[in-house]
Amino acid sequence: MPLCAYNILSAPPRRSPEDPAEKRRPQMHKSKLAITNPRKGKIAELAKKTDHKMLATWALDCAERVLPYFESKYPKDDRPRVAIETGRVWVKTGVFRMAVIRKASLDSHSAARAVKDNDVARSAARAAGQAVAAAHVPTHALAAAAYAATAIRDAIHPAQADAAITKEREWQYRHLIKLSTGSSA
Repeated sequence: MPLCAYNILSAPPRRSPEDPAEKRRPQMHKSKLAITNPRKGKIAELAKKTDHKMLATWALDCAERVLPYFESKYPKDDRPRVAIETGRVWVKTGVFRMAVIRKASLDSHSAARAVKDNDVARSAARAAGQAVAAAHVPTHALAAAAYAATAIRDAIHPAQADAAITKEREWQYRHLIKLSTGSSA
């Protein structure tokens, strides 16, 4: 007997806007992520060709760029910082312990869930959680970059959001090229 009324691989049934349950649900004014599909585009294509540790380094750098948004609001909560540090230890030593990586990632995501009414800090913590998870699954690096871009979007006035996202994604792309090729440009 299935646990739910819809197939687990399909979307849940849509509700009518007139449904009382829908009226109680808070309306989101912006999309969850600034990037529609992080697994598509020139960054994703370059990421497919990039060494695992270089990709993780890139993700950690992306997350660290936005970490001040979290740390300025929650200076006593070091879980996202610890996640980034844990990822850097893996890159440096190559020693992979799933329990350590998983704990650091989940702790950072827990910090994100604890954020109240601050999308910037939440996205920054999620970027760190995804970045450390890139040690296990390289595609988490793309999610880290997407959350970093989302933090940038949420940190500024909506009128400048598109330009800021574009600027951040260009930096991410150039930085990934730099790491991939070992160039200093």
